[in-house]
Amino acid sequence: MAYEQKLAEKLTILNDRGNGVLIRMNYIKKICTDPKQRNIQNLVSIQRQKAEVMTATSSFYDSFLDVIEFRDHVYELLNAIDACQCFFDIATNFDFTKKYLDLIVTYTSVIIMLSRIDDKKALVGMFNCAHEMTNGCSDQSYPRLGQMFVEYEHPWKKITEEFGPHTKSVTAALLSLKNVYPRRNLPAEQWRNAQLLSLLSAPAAMLDPACCDTIACEYLSMETMERWIIIGFLLCHSSLNSNQASQDLWKMGLRSGLYLTLTRDEVLNIHKVSEDLFDSIKGYSKRVADIKECRDHALVNCGAMHRERRQFLRGAIKELFNVLEDEPGLLGPKALFVFMALSFSRDEVLWLVRHSENMPKLKTPEDYIDNQMAELLYYMEKLHGLMKKYSHVIQRYHVQYLAQFDALVLNDTIQNMYVCPEEESVLLSSFVSTLSALSVKQVENKEEFDFRGVRLDWLRLQAYTSVNKAPLAIKEYPDLARVMNVIQFHTRMVDSVDELLQETSEVSIFCFYPRVFEKMFSQSTEEVTMKHYLMAFPLVCSHFHFCGHSLCPEEIEAMEKKSLRLCVTFLEHIAKQTGSVVVEICAEQCKLNDKLLPWHCAETISAARHRKQKKPLPKKGEVQKEKPGAESLRKDRIIVTNFDKMHLTLTELCSSYSLCSEFVVFDHIVVPTEFLLSHLETYLSEIIVRMANYNQTTQEIARPSDLLAGIRAYTATLYSVSSYINVDVTRLVKSVLLQQTQPMDSRGQQTITSLYTNWYLQSLLRKASNSMIVHCPTMHCFINQTSDTEAVFRADEYSDISELQALAELIGPYGLKFVSENLMWHITSQVSELKKLVIENMDTLVQMRSNFDKPEEMVNLRKRLTGGENVLKRMTIIGVILSFRSMAQDSLRDILLKHCPYLMGPIEYMKDFISPEADIKETLSVFELASAAGLRCNIDPALVAAINSMLTDNTSIDEEYKLSSLLLVYVAVSLPTLALDSNSSYSREHGGHNNNIHCLATAINQLAAAMFTVQNKNIEQHLKEFLLTASSTLLQLGQNVERVEVKNRESVYLLLHMIVEESPFLTQDMLESCFPYVLLRNAYREVYKSFIITLG
Repeated sequence: MAYEQKLAEKLTILNDRGNGVLIRMNYIKKICTDPKQRNIQNLVSIQRQKAEVMTATSSFYDSFLDVIEFRDHVYELLNAIDACQCFFDIATNFDFTKKYLDLIVTYTSVIIMLSRIDDKKALVGMFNCAHEMTNGCSDQSYPRLGQMFVEYEHPWKKITEEFGPHTKSVTAALLSLKNVYPRRNLPAEQWRNAQLLSLLSAPAAMLDPACCDTIACEYLSMETMERWIIIGFLLCHSSLNSNQASQDLWKMGLRSGLYLTLTRDEVLNIHKVSEDLFDSIKGYSKRVADIKECRDHALVNCGAMHRERRQFLRGAIKELFNVLEDEPGLLGPKALFVFMALSFSRDEVLWLVRHSENMPKLKTPEDYIDNQMAELLYYMEKLHGLMKKYSHVIQRYHVQYLAQFDALVLNDTIQNMYVCPEEESVLLSSFVSTLSALSVKQVENKEEFDFRGVRLDWLRLQAYTSVNKAPLAIKEYPDLARVMNVIQFHTRMVDSVDELLQETSEVSIFCFYPRVFEKMFSQSTEEVTMKHYLMAFPLVCSHFHFCGHSLCPEEIEAMEKKSLRLCVTFLEHIAKQTGSVVVEICAEQCKLNDKLLPWHCAETISAARHRKQKKPLPKKGEVQKEKPGAESLRKDRIIVTNFDKMHLTLTELCSSYSLCSEFVVFDHIVVPTEFLLSHLETYLSEIIVRMANYNQTTQEIARPSDLLAGIRAYTATLYSVSSYINVDVTRLVKSVLLQQTQPMDSRGQQTITSLYTNWYLQSLLRKASNSMIVHCPTMHCFINQTSDTEAVFRADEYSDISELQALAELIGPYGLKFVSENLMWHITSQVSELKKLVIENMDTLVQMRSNFDKPEEMVNLRKRLTGGENVLKRMTIIGVILSFRSMAQDSLRDILLKHCPYLMGPIEYMKDFISPEADIKETLSVFELASAAGLRCNIDPALVAAINSMLTDNTSIDEEYKLSSLLLVYVAVSLPTLALDSNSSYSREHGGHNNNIHCLATAINQLAAAMFTVQNKNIEQHLKEFLLTASSTLLQLGQNVERVEVKNRESVYLLLHMIVEESPFLTQDMLESCFPYVLLRNAYREVYKSFIITLG
């Protein structure tokens, strides 16, 4: 009869089904109580929206039908078990008893959850109404559903009535816990005295396999047992008045806490429910008094007891992990210790979570707050990871144990049995043969093991042998049960370690208590000693996907979003804390580095110079300045500086990242260090911009060399972080610095490239265009003109070779390209204005171009010419801009030669190799490459592109060519006017003119080359024409005898020499053919005559 009943199979299937129905009921309750998710509230008229009503409520209706179906199958199975008078003992037929008690609790939880859905009648009624309107009749299941809702209006009263006939079986199963539950429910002091979970307490027995008669009970969840006891005795309460053992067990359960979990975040207030139920039953006044006494006991003692347990477990689990990590071979014989440790720890976590959320008013609320939860979760995760890492060690050990010990013991046990029916004999023989066939080679060959069939057959055998009058009664053969329970555990060590780890360490309850979870994390972050363990919190989120069920797929999507949100929140917080500490350390290091900068040694040098003089007495209250390095001198190791504290905090935070390099949360791969790198990238970007100290109002900015020194100090400290944690600091620094070479970074914020571009254009070059700052070719920089007003900044401190090289190092080729584009925009605006001036004087310029060798006519034409000074002013501005660009390009070339000489060599060769007769497009492409590397080119590709961009579809090339030619004529015939300017004097010290007109040489050469390249004309020919015109007009200067005009004539003559000297298209021979060299020689002698030479 037992074979036909299939009790084992039904228990297995109904338990899984019941869990699904329970989760479904919880989901419906949440939907109905959440205004955002209630999609039925918009359905105002069933008549008009019957199709929508049926669609919206059909899944709820079907779920309620699932409850009826589940209830029918449960009662059918429970009646069958009662009819068979099954024997239950958790220590003997563990699986059979566990599944039986689980089914009772699951069924009760389903009914309680159903009663908590307030809108169930409305949902079912709406569906049936829509169904009747659509099909002309009510749904056939509607009456049964309505009857069930009415019956379970008061669920506890109805369920206790239904379970009356099952009291004997339920009580027997519960009483089998009387030896297991009290032994597990001990205070921490007794655990400590027994040295629970310690492998070091008995070194001699360290290699002995951990085994006992009730092996599966050792890691059975305490919460599960308490649910069995509380709910079981509520359903079958009659035994509480008649059986003292039942009463003792029940009281112990009531004293263990205040709440039990039904499912997810739904809890049962055990004392209130018990009191309300027994108040309604006559003769239970003593039990009500017991409940009140147990509640008072729980309120006074429970919090402290569980706090002490957690404290003990933190130390015990840490010691266990350290021993097993050092000797992973012990995982074979001592695997049971790991599962016990995980189970005990998990029980304490679950207890605290459900009581923290529903914490009663107490005198000692601190017992329900644990700011060290991170450590317990951390070592749970470490043990979990250790088991997975060395699963092959565990597998190898237990395969040998099963084949060479368990199979022999089981065979001996079978031989000693005096009764063994055929069916049972076949099962037992198959066990022996399966185990005996195992070998280590299977492990070495990485064969897949699957003992699920063996475990299911053992469950079947438990069911067969537990019925009344069974030919082979399991209660008469406890040795067989003990051996098989041990074998079952060992088989799980071979093929389902992951499943057992999930069973003993699953803390997915956090997914449904996000507020408690976040609060625990926040409390742990406040403790310095807990920072080491913070990574356990996001890692816990990786286990949340295990608690989903196929009967409620809608819940999984919401769980995924919640899990990812929690995980990201925790990782962001940890990364933010770590990043802020790193940045603080970097800032301190940068301050120390600043003390070593050259200008800080001025006082030391001054003191050294006057060392022979008597040292003046220091003034009262004057503190002597500390020398760099003084902070490293310690008189006592006990003295802890702020720097030490920051390094300690950083060490703790970085250590938490060692828990795992990556983990998976609902199919999303999460890499914790990437969050840290992201925060460091943001911090570093902000700091670099902040260190530039750009003030738009006062136009102040840090010198590029100072900023570079600061960045080097920061990056040097950042590289030290890689000794704490395995992060790619090189990638981080490259990413940040590369973003700084662009006008905007990845966050859309300004970079140092845009800041320095704005400053050099708006401050330095604008003053240079007004001749307040002079370009100094001798020193390769810009310098301030001497004036009565004090300069805001010293131009040479921002434009000398070292500063521009620092700028090139900071913003690189990309940044300098952006600078160049902005410079070209200013040049094109000047060119546009120059063209307007040419157009205004076009007729005059055409005549001057053809009559440049006729002095009398040129004098008359020059009088008709207007705007000559304006032309020269704008050309000078272009020259200043191009001179600055050439200096920046030279600095870039020097930097690239230092960093990548092997790359620069081929580029230089290509530039020199390109033939002047080659296709202009090819030439420009090579020049563009060379220019990007900082090399000077005969034709500036950036200027060519800028001039070309000025052309429109309506522009005539011939007209543009005419304007370009006449512009050169305009400049040439306007040169004599420069002699009228008192600032046009040449300075030998600076190697240029005081009003920057020496920059005209650069402007004329580069602008002419660019314009005639765009127009595809001969550059050399037009520059020769310019030279002839300019020479002719300047020679006429010599005939002018007015002293005012002649004053700076020699300085202006030098311009011709500079133009030829800078031009790749003109030669000295060409100059001598149109301008006497003796004039140049005399001009140089005149301008040098006024320069005082000092030697020594």
